[in-house]
Amino acid sequence: MSSISPLVAQPTHFSISTNKNQYQQPENLALLIDKSKTTKHLNQIHAFLIRHGLESHPVLNFKLLRSYSSLGHVENSVSLFNRTQNPNVFFYTAIIHGHVINGLHEQALHFYVQMLAEKVEPNAFTLSTVLKACTSESGKALHSHAHKLSIESDTYVRTALVDVYARGGDVVSARKLFDTMPEKNLVSLTAMITGYAKNGDVDDARMLFDGMDERDVVCWNVMIDGYAQHGRPNEALILFRQMMKSRLKPNEATMLAVLSACGQVGALESGQWVHSYLGCNATSINAQVGTALIDMYSKCGSLEDAKLVFDAIKDKDAVVGLHPTDITFIGILSACAHAGLVSEGWDLFNTMKEKYGIQPKIEHYGCMVNLLGRAGKLDEAYELVKSIGINADPVLWGTLLGACRLHKNIVLGEKIVEFLLDRGLANSGTYVLLSNIYAAAGNWDGVARMRAMMKQSGVQKEPGCSSVEVNNEVHEFLAADMKHARSKEIYGMLEKMNGWLKENGYVSQTEAVLHNIGESEKERFLEVHSEKLALAFGLISTKPGTTIKIVKNLRVCPDCHAVMKLISKITGRKIVMRDRNRFHHCVDGLCSCGDYW
Repeated sequence: MSSISPLVAQPTHFSISTNKNQYQQPENLALLIDKSKTTKHLNQIHAFLIRHGLESHPVLNFKLLRSYSSLGHVENSVSLFNRTQNPNVFFYTAIIHGHVINGLHEQALHFYVQMLAEKVEPNAFTLSTVLKACTSESGKALHSHAHKLSIESDTYVRTALVDVYARGGDVVSARKLFDTMPEKNLVSLTAMITGYAKNGDVDDARMLFDGMDERDVVCWNVMIDGYAQHGRPNEALILFRQMMKSRLKPNEATMLAVLSACGQVGALESGQWVHSYLGCNATSINAQVGTALIDMYSKCGSLEDAKLVFDAIKDKDAVVGLHPTDITFIGILSACAHAGLVSEGWDLFNTMKEKYGIQPKIEHYGCMVNLLGRAGKLDEAYELVKSIGINADPVLWGTLLGACRLHKNIVLGEKIVEFLLDRGLANSGTYVLLSNIYAAAGNWDGVARMRAMMKQSGVQKEPGCSSVEVNNEVHEFLAADMKHARSKEIYGMLEKMNGWLKENGYVSQTEAVLHNIGESEKERFLEVHSEKLALAFGLISTKPGTTIKIVKNLRVCPDCHAVMKLISKITGRKIVMRDRNRFHHCVDGLCSCGDYW
Protein backbone atom coordinates (compact mmCIF):
# COMPACT_ATOMS: atom_id res chain seq x y z
CA MET A 1 0.00 0.00 0.00
CA SER A 2 3.03 2.30 -0.22
CA SER A 3 1.60 3.93 -3.33
CA ILE A 4 -1.01 5.78 -1.24
CA SER A 5 -0.28 9.50 -1.15
CA PRO A 6 1.03 10.99 2.14
CA LEU A 7 -1.28 12.98 4.36
CA VAL A 8 -1.79 16.67 3.71
CA ALA A 9 -4.10 19.07 5.46
CA GLN A 10 -7.50 19.21 3.78
CA PRO A 11 -10.21 21.87 4.18
CA THR A 12 -12.77 19.32 5.38
CA HIS A 13 -14.90 18.88 8.47
CA PHE A 14 -12.04 16.89 9.98
CA SER A 15 -8.27 17.08 9.68
CA ILE A 16 -5.70 14.63 10.99
CA SER A 17 -2.88 17.12 10.66
CA THR A 18 -4.27 19.52 13.28
CA ASN A 19 -3.56 17.21 16.21
CA LYS A 20 -1.76 14.02 15.24
CA ASN A 21 -1.39 12.83 18.83
CA GLN A 22 -5.15 12.95 19.28
CA TYR A 23 -5.77 10.88 16.13
CA GLN A 24 -3.17 8.28 17.03
CA GLN A 25 -5.82 6.91 19.40
CA PRO A 26 -7.43 3.90 17.60
CA GLU A 27 -10.99 4.86 18.60
CA ASN A 28 -10.56 8.33 17.08
CA LEU A 29 -9.07 6.93 13.88
CA ALA A 30 -11.92 4.42 13.68
CA LEU A 31 -14.36 7.30 13.90
CA LEU A 32 -12.54 9.13 11.09
CA ILE A 33 -12.71 6.03 8.89
CA ASP A 34 -16.45 5.71 9.48
CA LYS A 35 -16.95 9.38 8.54
CA SER A 36 -14.94 9.15 5.32
CA LYS A 37 -17.16 9.76 2.31
CA THR A 38 -14.54 9.88 -0.44
CA THR A 39 -11.69 7.65 -1.57
CA LYS A 40 -9.28 10.57 -1.18
CA HIS A 41 -10.03 10.94 2.53
CA LEU A 42 -9.81 7.19 3.04
CA ASN A 43 -6.44 7.03 1.28
CA GLN A 44 -5.13 9.80 3.53
CA ILE A 45 -6.18 7.95 6.66
CA HIS A 46 -4.73 4.71 5.32
CA ALA A 47 -1.43 6.43 4.61
CA PHE A 48 -1.44 7.85 8.13
CA LEU A 49 -1.86 4.34 9.57
CA ILE A 50 1.04 3.01 7.53
CA ARG A 51 3.34 5.89 8.52
CA HIS A 52 2.56 5.35 12.21
CA GLY A 53 2.78 1.54 12.25
CA LEU A 54 -0.97 0.97 12.69
CA GLU A 55 -1.66 -0.87 9.45
CA SER A 56 -2.05 -4.21 11.27
CA HIS A 57 -4.44 -2.93 13.93
CA PRO A 58 -7.41 -5.38 13.66
CA VAL A 59 -10.24 -2.89 14.29
CA LEU A 60 -8.80 -0.20 12.00
CA ASN A 61 -7.98 -2.78 9.34
CA PHE A 62 -11.54 -4.11 9.55
CA LYS A 63 -13.08 -0.65 9.21
CA LEU A 64 -10.81 0.26 6.30
CA LEU A 65 -11.78 -2.95 4.53
CA ARG A 66 -15.48 -2.15 4.88
CA SER A 67 -15.10 1.48 3.87
CA TYR A 68 -13.11 0.70 0.72
CA SER A 69 -15.83 -1.76 -0.35
CA SER A 70 -18.60 0.75 0.31
CA LEU A 71 -16.81 3.22 -1.99
CA GLY A 72 -16.47 0.59 -4.73
CA HIS A 73 -12.75 -0.18 -4.26
CA VAL A 74 -13.06 -3.90 -3.60
CA GLU A 75 -9.49 -4.54 -4.77
CA ASN A 76 -8.18 -2.50 -1.81
CA SER A 77 -10.43 -4.46 0.53
CA VAL A 78 -9.09 -7.75 -0.82
CA SER A 79 -5.51 -6.52 -0.39
CA LEU A 80 -6.21 -5.68 3.26
CA PHE A 81 -8.00 -8.99 3.80
CA ASN A 82 -5.10 -11.00 2.36
CA ARG A 83 -2.70 -9.28 4.79
CA THR A 84 -4.88 -10.13 7.80
CA GLN A 85 -3.53 -12.90 10.02
CA ASN A 86 -6.16 -15.56 10.71
CA PRO A 87 -9.23 -13.55 9.68
CA ASN A 88 -12.23 -14.26 11.89
CA VAL A 89 -15.94 -14.47 11.01
CA PHE A 90 -16.30 -10.68 11.03
CA PHE A 91 -13.53 -10.18 8.48
CA TYR A 92 -14.95 -12.90 6.24
CA THR A 93 -18.44 -11.44 6.51
CA ALA A 94 -17.11 -7.98 5.67
CA ILE A 95 -15.24 -9.13 2.56
CA ILE A 96 -18.25 -11.16 1.40
CA HIS A 97 -20.53 -8.18 1.98
CA GLY A 98 -18.15 -5.92 0.05
CA HIS A 99 -18.33 -8.15 -2.99
CA VAL A 100 -22.11 -8.55 -2.76
CA ILE A 101 -22.85 -4.80 -2.67
CA ASN A 102 -20.61 -4.34 -5.71
CA GLY A 103 -22.35 -7.07 -7.69
CA LEU A 104 -19.40 -9.50 -7.55
CA HIS A 105 -21.48 -12.50 -6.59
CA GLU A 106 -19.21 -15.28 -7.79
CA GLN A 107 -16.28 -13.86 -5.83
CA ALA A 108 -18.48 -13.50 -2.74
CA LEU A 109 -19.32 -17.20 -2.90
CA HIS A 110 -15.63 -17.97 -3.38
CA PHE A 111 -14.78 -16.25 -0.08
CA TYR A 112 -17.60 -18.14 1.64
CA VAL A 113 -16.15 -21.45 0.45
CA GLN A 114 -12.69 -20.31 1.57
CA MET A 115 -14.14 -19.44 4.96
CA LEU A 116 -15.54 -22.94 5.40
CA ALA A 117 -12.26 -24.46 4.25
CA GLU A 118 -10.45 -22.46 6.93
CA LYS A 119 -12.83 -23.89 9.57
CA VAL A 120 -14.30 -20.46 10.33
CA GLU A 121 -17.96 -20.94 11.26
CA PRO A 122 -20.34 -18.43 9.66
CA ASN A 123 -22.92 -16.61 11.73
CA ALA A 124 -26.43 -15.45 10.84
CA PHE A 125 -25.20 -12.20 9.31
CA THR A 126 -22.71 -14.09 7.13
CA LEU A 127 -25.47 -16.36 5.81
CA SER A 128 -27.94 -13.53 5.21
CA THR A 129 -25.21 -11.64 3.35
CA VAL A 130 -23.92 -14.41 1.10
CA LEU A 131 -27.47 -15.53 0.24
CA LYS A 132 -27.86 -12.25 -1.65
CA ALA A 133 -25.23 -13.55 -4.07
CA CYS A 134 -26.94 -16.90 -4.60
CA THR A 135 -28.92 -18.40 -7.44
CA SER A 136 -31.72 -20.82 -6.63
CA GLU A 137 -29.36 -23.80 -6.74
CA SER A 138 -26.63 -22.35 -4.56
CA GLY A 139 -29.34 -20.92 -2.31
CA LYS A 140 -30.71 -24.41 -1.65
CA ALA A 141 -27.24 -25.57 -0.62
CA LEU A 142 -26.87 -22.68 1.80
CA HIS A 143 -30.39 -23.30 3.09
CA SER A 144 -29.23 -26.75 4.15
CA HIS A 145 -26.14 -25.22 5.72
CA ALA A 146 -28.26 -22.72 7.67
CA HIS A 147 -30.39 -25.59 8.97
CA LYS A 148 -27.26 -27.51 10.00
CA LEU A 149 -25.94 -24.45 11.87
CA SER A 150 -29.35 -23.97 13.57
CA ILE A 151 -29.69 -20.41 12.28
CA GLU A 152 -32.40 -21.07 9.68
CA SER A 153 -35.03 -19.42 11.88
CA ASP A 154 -33.05 -16.19 12.29
CA THR A 155 -35.13 -13.34 10.90
CA TYR A 156 -32.38 -12.05 8.62
CA VAL A 157 -31.49 -15.51 7.34
CA ARG A 158 -35.13 -16.45 6.76
CA THR A 159 -35.74 -13.16 4.93
CA ALA A 160 -32.70 -13.76 2.73
CA LEU A 161 -33.90 -17.29 1.93
CA VAL A 162 -37.34 -15.99 0.96
CA ASP A 163 -35.62 -13.52 -1.33
CA VAL A 164 -33.44 -16.23 -2.96
CA TYR A 165 -36.37 -18.50 -3.74
CA ALA A 166 -38.58 -15.60 -4.86
CA ARG A 167 -35.90 -14.18 -7.17
CA GLY A 168 -35.42 -17.64 -8.67
CA GLY A 169 -39.12 -17.95 -9.48
CA ASP A 170 -39.83 -20.63 -6.84
CA VAL A 171 -42.60 -18.67 -5.17
CA VAL A 172 -44.08 -21.82 -3.61
CA SER A 173 -40.93 -22.49 -1.54
CA ALA A 174 -40.57 -18.80 -0.81
CA ARG A 175 -44.15 -18.62 0.49
CA LYS A 176 -43.68 -21.71 2.69
CA LEU A 177 -40.73 -20.06 4.38
CA PHE A 178 -42.51 -16.72 4.54
CA ASP A 179 -45.60 -18.19 6.23
CA THR A 180 -43.48 -19.76 9.00
CA MET A 181 -41.87 -16.46 9.93
CA PRO A 182 -43.20 -15.28 13.32
CA GLU A 183 -42.63 -11.66 12.30
CA LYS A 184 -42.97 -10.41 8.75
CA ASN A 185 -40.85 -7.30 8.41
CA LEU A 186 -40.78 -4.79 5.56
CA VAL A 187 -37.85 -6.54 3.86
CA SER A 188 -39.40 -10.03 3.89
CA LEU A 189 -42.75 -8.69 2.69
CA THR A 190 -41.07 -6.80 -0.15
CA ALA A 191 -39.08 -9.91 -1.10
CA MET A 192 -42.26 -11.97 -1.30
CA ILE A 193 -44.11 -9.29 -3.26
CA THR A 194 -41.15 -9.07 -5.66
CA GLY A 195 -41.25 -12.82 -6.22
CA TYR A 196 -44.94 -12.79 -7.00
CA ALA A 197 -44.67 -9.72 -9.24
CA LYS A 198 -41.75 -11.09 -11.27
CA ASN A 199 -43.59 -14.39 -11.69
CA GLY A 200 -46.65 -12.57 -13.01
CA ASP A 201 -48.77 -13.29 -9.92
CA VAL A 202 -49.62 -9.62 -9.46
CA ASP A 203 -52.92 -10.31 -7.68
CA ASP A 204 -51.15 -12.33 -4.95
CA ALA A 205 -48.54 -9.59 -4.75
CA ARG A 206 -51.26 -6.96 -4.35
CA MET A 207 -52.92 -8.90 -1.51
CA LEU A 208 -49.66 -8.83 0.46
CA PHE A 209 -49.06 -5.20 -0.51
CA ASP A 210 -52.50 -4.09 0.71
CA GLY A 211 -51.95 -5.86 4.02
CA MET A 212 -48.71 -4.03 4.84
CA ASP A 213 -48.70 -1.70 7.84
CA GLU A 214 -45.85 0.35 6.41
CA ARG A 215 -44.51 0.75 2.89
CA ASP A 216 -41.31 2.25 1.59
CA VAL A 217 -40.54 3.42 -1.93
CA VAL A 218 -39.06 0.02 -2.86
CA CYS A 219 -42.25 -1.98 -2.27
CA TRP A 220 -44.33 0.68 -4.07
CA ASN A 221 -41.93 0.42 -7.02
CA VAL A 222 -42.13 -3.38 -7.09
CA MET A 223 -45.92 -3.32 -7.20
CA ILE A 224 -46.15 -0.53 -9.79
CA ASP A 225 -43.54 -2.20 -12.00
CA GLY A 226 -45.27 -5.58 -11.59
CA TYR A 227 -48.44 -4.14 -13.09
CA ALA A 228 -46.51 -2.34 -15.83
CA GLN A 229 -44.51 -5.42 -16.83
CA HIS A 230 -47.47 -7.80 -16.94
CA GLY A 231 -49.93 -6.01 -19.16
CA ARG A 232 -51.84 -4.03 -16.54
CA PRO A 233 -50.51 -0.51 -17.10
CA ASN A 234 -53.69 1.30 -16.07
CA GLU A 235 -53.51 -0.30 -12.62
CA ALA A 236 -49.86 0.78 -12.43
CA LEU A 237 -50.89 4.39 -13.02
CA ILE A 238 -53.73 4.21 -10.48
CA LEU A 239 -51.32 2.81 -7.87
CA PHE A 240 -48.78 5.53 -8.67
CA ARG A 241 -51.41 8.18 -7.96
CA GLN A 242 -52.08 6.49 -4.61
CA MET A 243 -48.36 6.58 -3.89
CA MET A 244 -48.25 10.31 -4.56
CA LYS A 245 -51.22 10.85 -2.25
CA SER A 246 -49.31 9.01 0.50
CA ARG A 247 -46.70 11.79 0.23
CA LEU A 248 -43.91 9.28 -0.38
CA LYS A 249 -41.37 10.73 -2.79
CA PRO A 250 -40.84 8.57 -5.91
CA ASN A 251 -37.33 7.83 -7.16
CA GLU A 252 -35.87 7.09 -10.57
CA ALA A 253 -37.03 3.45 -10.50
CA THR A 254 -40.58 4.63 -9.84
CA MET A 255 -40.50 6.97 -12.80
CA LEU A 256 -39.11 4.32 -15.15
CA ALA A 257 -41.99 1.98 -14.26
CA VAL A 258 -44.59 4.75 -14.60
CA LEU A 259 -43.21 5.88 -17.97
CA SER A 260 -43.43 2.29 -19.21
CA ALA A 261 -47.08 2.17 -18.13
CA CYS A 262 -47.80 5.54 -19.78
CA GLY A 263 -46.33 4.30 -23.05
CA GLN A 264 -48.38 1.11 -23.01
CA VAL A 265 -51.75 2.87 -22.70
CA GLY A 266 -50.76 6.02 -24.59
CA ALA A 267 -51.23 8.20 -21.51
CA LEU A 268 -49.45 11.24 -22.91
CA GLU A 269 -50.73 13.69 -20.28
CA SER A 270 -49.53 11.46 -17.44
CA GLY A 271 -46.20 10.96 -19.20
CA GLN A 272 -45.77 14.70 -19.63
CA TRP A 273 -46.52 15.18 -15.95
CA VAL A 274 -43.77 12.68 -15.05
CA HIS A 275 -41.36 14.52 -17.37
CA SER A 276 -42.26 17.81 -15.70
CA TYR A 277 -41.86 16.27 -12.24
CA LEU A 278 -38.38 15.06 -13.14
CA GLY A 279 -37.43 18.57 -14.23
CA CYS A 280 -38.95 20.30 -11.19
CA ASN A 281 -37.14 17.96 -8.82
CA ALA A 282 -33.78 18.48 -10.52
CA THR A 283 -33.56 14.84 -11.57
CA SER A 284 -30.91 14.56 -14.27
CA ILE A 285 -32.08 13.09 -17.57
CA ASN A 286 -29.47 10.37 -17.90
CA ALA A 287 -29.41 7.83 -20.72
CA GLN A 288 -31.73 5.41 -18.89
CA VAL A 289 -34.37 8.00 -17.97
CA GLY A 290 -34.00 9.65 -21.37
CA THR A 291 -34.55 6.35 -23.17
CA ALA A 292 -37.69 5.73 -21.10
CA LEU A 293 -38.99 9.21 -21.97
CA ILE A 294 -38.24 8.72 -25.68
CA ASP A 295 -40.01 5.36 -25.60
CA MET A 296 -43.03 6.86 -23.82
CA TYR A 297 -43.36 9.84 -26.16
CA SER A 298 -42.89 7.63 -29.22
CA LYS A 299 -45.56 5.17 -28.10
CA CYS A 300 -47.90 8.08 -27.32
CA GLY A 301 -47.44 9.41 -30.85
CA SER A 302 -45.51 12.55 -29.93
CA LEU A 303 -42.36 12.21 -32.00
CA GLU A 304 -41.56 15.91 -31.61
CA ASP A 305 -41.23 15.52 -27.83
CA ALA A 306 -39.25 12.31 -28.28
CA LYS A 307 -36.79 14.15 -30.53
CA LEU A 308 -36.44 17.01 -28.00
CA VAL A 309 -35.57 14.53 -25.25
CA PHE A 310 -33.10 12.74 -27.52
CA ASP A 311 -31.34 16.00 -28.37
CA ALA A 312 -31.13 16.97 -24.69
CA ILE A 313 -29.35 13.77 -23.58
CA LYS A 314 -25.68 14.64 -23.15
CA ASP A 315 -24.15 11.19 -22.70
CA LYS A 316 -25.84 9.11 -25.38
CA ASP A 317 -25.15 5.37 -25.21
CA ALA A 318 -25.86 2.71 -27.81
CA VAL A 319 -29.47 2.48 -26.63
CA VAL A 320 -30.22 6.11 -27.51
CA GLY A 321 -28.01 5.98 -30.56
CA LEU A 322 -24.35 6.25 -31.43
CA HIS A 323 -23.76 3.20 -33.61
CA PRO A 324 -26.42 0.96 -35.13
CA THR A 325 -27.11 -2.18 -33.12
CA ASP A 326 -29.39 -5.15 -33.72
CA ILE A 327 -32.16 -3.14 -32.01
CA THR A 328 -31.57 -0.25 -34.42
CA PHE A 329 -32.13 -2.54 -37.37
CA ILE A 330 -35.35 -3.91 -35.88
CA GLY A 331 -36.71 -0.36 -35.83
CA ILE A 332 -35.57 0.42 -39.37
CA LEU A 333 -36.88 -2.85 -40.81
CA SER A 334 -40.21 -2.31 -39.04
CA ALA A 335 -40.41 1.13 -40.67
CA CYS A 336 -39.80 -0.47 -44.07
CA ALA A 337 -42.63 -2.92 -43.38
CA HIS A 338 -45.07 -0.12 -42.56
CA ALA A 339 -44.05 1.81 -45.66
CA GLY A 340 -44.00 -1.21 -48.00
CA LEU A 341 -40.34 -0.64 -48.93
CA VAL A 342 -39.43 -4.17 -50.00
CA SER A 343 -36.17 -3.56 -51.90
CA GLU A 344 -34.92 -1.12 -49.22
CA GLY A 345 -35.74 -3.67 -46.55
CA TRP A 346 -33.76 -6.40 -48.30
CA ASP A 347 -30.81 -4.02 -48.70
CA LEU A 348 -30.80 -3.18 -44.98
CA PHE A 349 -31.23 -6.82 -43.99
CA ASN A 350 -28.21 -7.81 -46.08
CA THR A 351 -26.20 -4.79 -44.87
CA MET A 352 -26.50 -5.89 -41.24
CA LYS A 353 -24.03 -8.75 -41.62
CA GLU A 354 -21.98 -7.52 -44.59
CA LYS A 355 -21.23 -3.99 -43.36
CA TYR A 356 -21.80 -4.02 -39.58
CA GLY A 357 -21.07 -7.65 -38.73
CA ILE A 358 -24.45 -8.05 -37.00
CA GLN A 359 -25.89 -11.55 -37.31
CA PRO A 360 -29.65 -11.31 -38.00
CA LYS A 361 -31.76 -12.63 -35.12
CA ILE A 362 -35.22 -14.11 -35.15
CA GLU A 363 -36.65 -10.60 -34.65
CA HIS A 364 -35.04 -9.38 -37.87
CA TYR A 365 -36.42 -12.34 -39.78
CA GLY A 366 -39.79 -11.47 -38.28
CA CYS A 367 -39.55 -7.93 -39.64
CA MET A 368 -38.70 -9.24 -43.09
CA VAL A 369 -41.55 -11.77 -43.05
CA ASN A 370 -43.91 -8.97 -42.03
CA LEU A 371 -42.56 -6.70 -44.80
CA LEU A 372 -42.87 -9.36 -47.50
CA GLY A 373 -46.23 -10.62 -46.26
CA ARG A 374 -47.81 -7.17 -46.11
CA ALA A 375 -46.53 -6.45 -49.61
CA GLY A 376 -48.25 -9.61 -50.88
CA LYS A 377 -45.04 -11.51 -51.54
CA LEU A 378 -46.29 -14.56 -49.62
CA ASP A 379 -44.23 -17.17 -51.44
CA GLU A 380 -41.05 -15.15 -50.85
CA ALA A 381 -41.95 -14.80 -47.15
CA TYR A 382 -42.75 -18.52 -46.91
CA GLU A 383 -39.37 -19.47 -48.39
CA LEU A 384 -37.59 -17.13 -45.96
CA VAL A 385 -39.28 -18.75 -42.95
CA LYS A 386 -38.47 -22.24 -44.25
CA SER A 387 -34.81 -21.22 -44.75
CA ILE A 388 -34.46 -20.68 -41.00
CA GLY A 389 -35.37 -24.34 -40.42
CA ILE A 390 -35.90 -25.58 -36.88
CA ASN A 391 -35.05 -22.16 -35.42
CA ALA A 392 -38.22 -20.59 -36.85
CA ASP A 393 -40.49 -19.87 -33.89
CA PRO A 394 -44.32 -19.67 -33.77
CA VAL A 395 -44.24 -15.86 -33.99
CA LEU A 396 -42.72 -16.02 -37.48
CA TRP A 397 -45.33 -18.50 -38.64
CA GLY A 398 -48.03 -16.40 -37.01
CA THR A 399 -46.80 -13.31 -38.87
CA LEU A 400 -46.95 -15.21 -42.14
CA LEU A 401 -50.41 -16.50 -41.25
CA GLY A 402 -51.54 -12.93 -40.67
CA ALA A 403 -50.34 -12.06 -44.16
CA CYS A 404 -52.37 -14.99 -45.53
CA ARG A 405 -55.43 -13.50 -43.82
CA LEU A 406 -54.71 -10.08 -45.29
CA HIS A 407 -54.46 -11.50 -48.81
CA LYS A 408 -57.08 -14.28 -48.30
CA ASN A 409 -54.65 -17.07 -49.18
CA ILE A 410 -56.48 -20.08 -47.70
CA VAL A 411 -54.20 -22.74 -49.20
CA LEU A 412 -50.99 -21.40 -47.64
CA GLY A 413 -52.82 -20.55 -44.42
CA GLU A 414 -54.01 -24.14 -43.99
CA LYS A 415 -50.51 -25.44 -44.73
CA ILE A 416 -49.02 -23.24 -41.98
CA VAL A 417 -51.68 -24.16 -39.42
CA GLU A 418 -51.16 -27.86 -40.11
CA PHE A 419 -47.42 -27.37 -39.59
CA LEU A 420 -47.97 -25.60 -36.24
CA LEU A 421 -50.56 -28.12 -35.01
CA ASP A 422 -48.29 -31.09 -35.83
CA ARG A 423 -45.52 -29.56 -33.70
CA GLY A 424 -47.73 -28.40 -30.84
CA LEU A 425 -46.91 -24.76 -31.56
CA ALA A 426 -50.44 -23.49 -32.21
CA ASN A 427 -51.84 -20.79 -29.91
CA SER A 428 -55.00 -18.70 -29.75
CA GLY A 429 -53.73 -16.44 -32.52
CA THR A 430 -53.20 -19.43 -34.83
CA TYR A 431 -56.81 -20.54 -34.58
CA VAL A 432 -58.22 -17.02 -34.75
CA LEU A 433 -56.21 -16.08 -37.83
CA LEU A 434 -57.21 -19.17 -39.79
CA SER A 435 -60.81 -18.72 -38.63
CA ASN A 436 -60.66 -15.16 -39.95
CA ILE A 437 -59.18 -16.34 -43.25
CA TYR A 438 -62.09 -18.74 -43.65
CA ALA A 439 -64.61 -16.06 -42.65
CA ALA A 440 -63.20 -13.51 -45.10
CA ALA A 441 -63.62 -16.09 -47.86
CA GLY A 442 -67.15 -17.00 -46.69
CA ASN A 443 -66.10 -20.50 -45.66
CA TRP A 444 -68.32 -20.75 -42.57
CA ASP A 445 -67.73 -24.50 -42.21
CA GLY A 446 -64.04 -23.75 -41.80
CA VAL A 447 -64.86 -21.08 -39.22
CA ALA A 448 -67.00 -23.52 -37.23
CA ARG A 449 -64.26 -26.14 -37.36
CA MET A 450 -61.66 -23.69 -36.02
CA ARG A 451 -63.92 -22.52 -33.21
CA ALA A 452 -64.61 -26.11 -32.22
CA MET A 453 -60.87 -26.80 -32.10
CA MET A 454 -60.35 -23.69 -29.96
CA LYS A 455 -63.04 -24.82 -27.53
CA GLN A 456 -61.63 -28.32 -27.38
CA SER A 457 -58.13 -26.99 -26.70
CA GLY A 458 -59.34 -24.51 -24.07
CA VAL A 459 -58.06 -21.59 -26.15
CA GLN A 460 -59.78 -18.23 -25.68
CA LYS A 461 -59.66 -15.28 -28.05
CA GLU A 462 -58.13 -12.11 -26.65
CA PRO A 463 -60.91 -9.52 -26.32
CA GLY A 464 -60.48 -6.17 -28.07
CA CYS A 465 -59.90 -3.29 -25.66
CA SER A 466 -59.46 0.43 -26.38
CA SER A 467 -58.40 3.18 -24.01
CA VAL A 468 -58.43 6.97 -24.09
CA GLU A 469 -56.85 9.41 -21.64
CA VAL A 470 -58.84 12.39 -20.40
CA ASN A 471 -57.61 14.71 -17.63
CA ASN A 472 -54.77 12.35 -16.66
CA GLU A 473 -57.16 9.42 -16.25
CA VAL A 474 -57.22 6.42 -18.57
CA HIS A 475 -60.66 5.07 -19.53
CA GLU A 476 -60.88 1.56 -20.98
CA PHE A 477 -63.64 0.11 -23.17
CA LEU A 478 -64.54 -3.36 -24.46
CA ALA A 479 -66.89 -3.94 -27.40
CA ALA A 480 -70.52 -3.10 -26.49
CA ASP A 481 -69.28 -1.94 -23.08
CA MET A 482 -71.98 -0.58 -20.74
CA LYS A 483 -69.91 -0.34 -17.55
CA HIS A 484 -68.71 3.24 -17.86
CA ALA A 485 -70.36 5.82 -15.60
CA ARG A 486 -71.19 7.96 -18.65
CA SER A 487 -72.48 5.12 -20.85
CA LYS A 488 -75.77 6.91 -21.63
CA GLU A 489 -73.89 9.94 -22.97
CA ILE A 490 -71.40 7.74 -24.84
CA TYR A 491 -74.13 5.85 -26.68
CA GLY A 492 -75.91 9.13 -27.35
CA MET A 493 -72.75 10.37 -29.07
CA LEU A 494 -72.57 7.11 -31.03
CA GLU A 495 -76.01 7.85 -32.44
CA LYS A 496 -74.84 11.34 -33.44
CA MET A 497 -71.73 9.86 -35.09
CA ASN A 498 -73.87 7.39 -37.06
CA GLY A 499 -76.02 10.30 -38.25
CA TRP A 500 -72.96 12.28 -39.36
CA LEU A 501 -71.60 9.26 -41.23
CA LYS A 502 -74.87 8.63 -43.09
CA GLU A 503 -75.14 12.32 -44.02
CA ASN A 504 -71.71 12.01 -45.61
CA GLY A 505 -72.73 8.90 -47.58
CA TYR A 506 -70.73 6.41 -45.52
CA VAL A 507 -71.62 2.73 -45.89
CA SER A 508 -70.48 0.32 -43.19
CA GLN A 509 -67.77 -2.12 -44.27
CA THR A 510 -69.65 -5.18 -43.09
CA GLU A 511 -67.12 -7.52 -44.68
CA ALA A 512 -64.99 -6.70 -41.62
CA VAL A 513 -67.47 -8.69 -39.48
CA LEU A 514 -66.28 -12.26 -39.54
CA HIS A 515 -69.53 -13.82 -38.34
CA ASN A 516 -72.25 -15.58 -40.30
CA ILE A 517 -75.04 -13.10 -39.52
CA GLY A 518 -77.28 -10.71 -41.50
CA GLU A 519 -76.17 -7.35 -42.85
CA SER A 520 -78.16 -5.28 -40.35
CA GLU A 521 -76.75 -7.32 -37.47
CA LYS A 522 -73.27 -6.81 -38.84
CA GLU A 523 -73.83 -3.04 -38.90
CA ARG A 524 -74.96 -3.03 -35.25
CA PHE A 525 -71.98 -5.21 -34.36
CA LEU A 526 -69.58 -2.70 -35.94
CA GLU A 527 -71.20 0.31 -34.26
CA VAL A 528 -70.16 -0.79 -30.77
CA HIS A 529 -66.51 -1.70 -31.41
CA SER A 530 -64.31 -0.64 -28.50
CA GLU A 531 -62.41 2.04 -30.45
CA LYS A 532 -65.69 3.73 -31.44
CA LEU A 533 -66.81 3.81 -27.80
CA ALA A 534 -63.45 5.35 -26.88
CA LEU A 535 -63.84 7.91 -29.67
CA ALA A 536 -67.36 8.80 -28.54
CA PHE A 537 -66.15 9.27 -24.97
CA GLY A 538 -63.30 11.46 -26.22
CA LEU A 539 -65.74 13.64 -28.17
CA ILE A 540 -68.03 14.26 -25.16
CA SER A 541 -65.17 14.71 -22.68
CA THR A 542 -62.81 17.14 -24.43
CA LYS A 543 -63.12 20.62 -25.91
CA PRO A 544 -63.76 21.07 -29.66
CA GLY A 545 -60.51 21.03 -31.63
CA THR A 546 -58.69 18.91 -29.04
CA THR A 547 -56.70 15.93 -30.36
CA ILE A 548 -58.17 12.58 -29.31
CA LYS A 549 -55.68 9.76 -28.72
CA ILE A 550 -56.85 6.15 -28.59
CA VAL A 551 -54.88 2.97 -27.91
CA LYS A 552 -56.18 -0.46 -28.98
CA ASN A 553 -54.65 -3.81 -28.05
CA LEU A 554 -55.54 -5.44 -31.39
CA ARG A 555 -55.33 -4.45 -35.04
CA VAL A 556 -57.97 -1.86 -35.98
CA CYS A 557 -60.64 -3.22 -38.32
CA PRO A 558 -61.17 -1.61 -41.75
CA ASP A 559 -64.56 -0.16 -40.78
CA CYS A 560 -63.28 1.53 -37.62
CA HIS A 561 -60.30 2.86 -39.55
CA ALA A 562 -62.57 4.38 -42.18
CA VAL A 563 -64.83 5.87 -39.50
CA MET A 564 -61.88 7.46 -37.68
CA LYS A 565 -60.81 9.17 -40.89
CA LEU A 566 -64.26 10.51 -41.73
CA ILE A 567 -65.01 11.68 -38.16
CA SER A 568 -61.70 13.58 -38.18
CA LYS A 569 -62.96 15.48 -41.24
CA ILE A 570 -66.47 16.05 -39.91
CA THR A 571 -65.37 17.31 -36.47
CA GLY A 572 -62.18 19.08 -37.53
CA ARG A 573 -60.30 17.07 -34.94
CA LYS A 574 -57.06 15.15 -35.16
CA ILE A 575 -57.61 11.54 -34.10
CA VAL A 576 -54.52 9.50 -33.25
CA MET A 577 -54.95 5.79 -32.78
CA ARG A 578 -52.26 3.26 -31.89
CA ASP A 579 -53.22 -0.31 -32.62
CA ARG A 580 -51.14 -3.45 -32.27
CA ASN A 581 -49.24 -2.73 -35.49
CA ARG A 582 -48.75 1.01 -35.82
CA PHE A 583 -49.95 4.60 -35.32
CA HIS A 584 -52.78 6.08 -37.34
CA HIS A 585 -52.86 9.91 -37.44
CA CYS A 586 -56.22 10.85 -38.94
CA VAL A 587 -56.55 14.48 -40.07
CA ASP A 588 -59.20 15.98 -42.38
CA GLY A 589 -60.29 12.56 -43.63
CA LEU A 590 -56.83 11.16 -44.35
CA CYS A 591 -54.64 8.75 -42.36
CA SER A 592 -50.87 8.81 -42.03
CA CYS A 593 -50.72 5.11 -42.92
CA GLY A 594 -52.02 5.82 -46.41
CA ASP A 595 -54.54 3.00 -45.80
CA TYR A 596 -51.64 0.54 -45.76
CA TRP A 597 -51.46 -1.26 -42.44
